[in-house]
Amino acid sequence: MHTEYNYSLFIECKDIILREYQLGDLDKLQELTWQPEIYEYLPGWNVEKEVRLNWMKNYEIPENNQFLRRVEEGLRVEDLRLRLGIVLKENGEFIGWCGSGIKDELPVPNREIMYGISKDHRSKGYTSQAVQGVIKYLFENTEIEELNAIALLVNGPSNRVIQKSDFKFVGEVEIDDDKYNHYRIHKTDCLKDCKYNNEGTDIL
Repeated sequence: MHTEYNYSLFIECKDIILREYQLGDLDKLQELTWQPEIYEYLPGWNVEKEVRLNWMKNYEIPENNQFLRRVEEGLRVEDLRLRLGIVLKENGEFIGWCGSGIKDELPVPNREIMYGISKDHRSKGYTSQAVQGVIKYLFENTEIEELNAIALLVNGPSNRVIQKSDFKFVGEVEIDDDKYNHYRIHKTDCLKDCKYNNEGTDIL
């Protein structure tokens, strides 16, 4: 999967910037996905470096370009995924990721928000800023009307991030024998009521 397009997106939040993956992120992303605190909750993400490079080069970065091209041209993004790195404003350090894609295990409309952050940068509000930045971007720039989020019942920090971002609890779902809390947020509710809608997030 290749593309000649190279689009650019920066979402500026209070303390972080969200931007698309770059090949230069490979080593840091690989390091993060092998932190036990991450792969405990995201099994299957801790692959070998060669696999990660193949994903980034041939799937993730080209699909980001396709997503952003459709946004720029005013077309529907449909089932395309968007994957953004979380970067600290103060020093440019790559500390995590946040994005959106289709979750087949959820009922339609089944686009979700997904995220992960380094163990060294938790409980600082960075993940909430990232999630809220992606929500605002998607609702303001695409046809997406509703977003989902799931978190394992035992993953307290992830549930708090979702709740802090104004998702509403739907119920519990079971995926691959694990139980998750399932949340949803709707565009009309968010653009009207979300406390972060008009503060702390700029699309550059």
